[in-house]
Amino acid sequence: MRTYRQLFRTPEFTPFFLTSALQVGAQTMSGLALGHRVYAATGSPLLSALAMFGPALAQVIGAATLLSAADRIPPRTALTGLALLLGLGTAVQALPGLPVWAAFAVLLALGPVSSLGGGVRYGLLHEILAREGYLLGRSVLNMSAGLLQICGFAAGGVLVTVLSARGTLLAGAGLYAAAAAVARCGLGRRPPRAAGRPSVADTWRNNARLWSAGPRRTVYLALWVPNGLIVGCESLYVPYAPRHAGPLFACGALGMLTGDILIGRYVPRRWRPRLCVPLCLLLAVPYLLFALRPALPLALAAVLLATIGYAANLPLQERLLSLTPDELSGHALGLHSSGMLTLQGVGAALAGAVAERTSPTTAMAAMAAASVVVTVALAPGLRPGGPERRPTQDGDGDGTSDSDSDSDSEGDRDRDGTKPCRKMPGKLAPAQRELPPSRPSTGA
Repeated sequence: MRTYRQLFRTPEFTPFFLTSALQVGAQTMSGLALGHRVYAATGSPLLSALAMFGPALAQVIGAATLLSAADRIPPRTALTGLALLLGLGTAVQALPGLPVWAAFAVLLALGPVSSLGGGVRYGLLHEILAREGYLLGRSVLNMSAGLLQICGFAAGGVLVTVLSARGTLLAGAGLYAAAAAVARCGLGRRPPRAAGRPSVADTWRNNARLWSAGPRRTVYLALWVPNGLIVGCESLYVPYAPRHAGPLFACGALGMLTGDILIGRYVPRRWRPRLCVPLCLLLAVPYLLFALRPALPLALAAVLLATIGYAANLPLQERLLSLTPDELSGHALGLHSSGMLTLQGVGAALAGAVAERTSPTTAMAAMAAASVVVTVALAPGLRPGGPERRPTQDGDGDGTSDSDSDSDSEGDRDRDGTKPCRKMPGKLAPAQRELPPSRPSTGA
């Protein structure tokens, strides 16, 4: 799958895309409205910021408790129910006279739910598009999310002025309801990807299983740490250039859009594994220039160039899926999403702490240097001929690497050019594997 036309002609992708777009718009508008409402009630910039971005940090709770449900609930049912629940929570936050502590209690409840939604959503995307189309589909979702966040903040600002923060929250709840309707009517019925009942114990067990394999662990660290450290740099745009933070953020959005288009649409599949490390380095190296406090045009160019490197997430996710059994794909992608958002929050807090003791420019350069060091340390495990193995039942690989695949003859390949999976004696193909036997568990 190489073109956007093929992508949107794929059955179920269009309603899936619309469901995701409506939820991004609802989340952006309602987050801005809640931030306004909390600031009006408390006058606290900290509480206002937590009202807007607190759910992202709360996703770590869901990653530790709820993610086993991502592969054990029918996807259509899960996405419909989650959208309705998020819409209900947003409507509750619009109640007149709601205390600030109650609004934050609702946020604390919605954050873990959002982490489960990420696992269900990206696991279903993998089912709809299969492995060969996942990267293109995810790049389209990334691009649409960026554009919708820009439009959502703009529309939210207008609605807050015209309707008030409460009215904007109700509009966000309406968008969540629309997302639930599209998911229910547009998506097909699919069975869960894994058997059994979800529980906290299963979540911990599967998290440990995903983390236990060295190749997967390296990919997770590459997805989380360099990205989170550079988000720390971005969190300092306002103290670095208060009058020009908007253009810096705009250049960052343009760079991300450019990277997603280039990697998702134009880079051949055989090249993508080789770009993981260069793109992670590109994400950090231009920020080293901020140690010299460059003039605004040079700073804008550096941000534009650096944020193209965020596209490293696409081939890294593709590699993660190649290392993960199908019955754990939703859990694995949900863990990636929750961990990434958590590390971004940690990176912003760390950058702010360094800037408090030094200066914004010093902190930005320090975070960029740390990102480079982490990428260089992880590089040996991310090489195309490195320890990439096919997943087995216990989470390790059988030793088959990309270099082995390259040496196979054309006669060993299917008509679409991909190499068929060879079944080793005594082992099962990924689609045939079951989860390891586990103790009966209850709960959600």
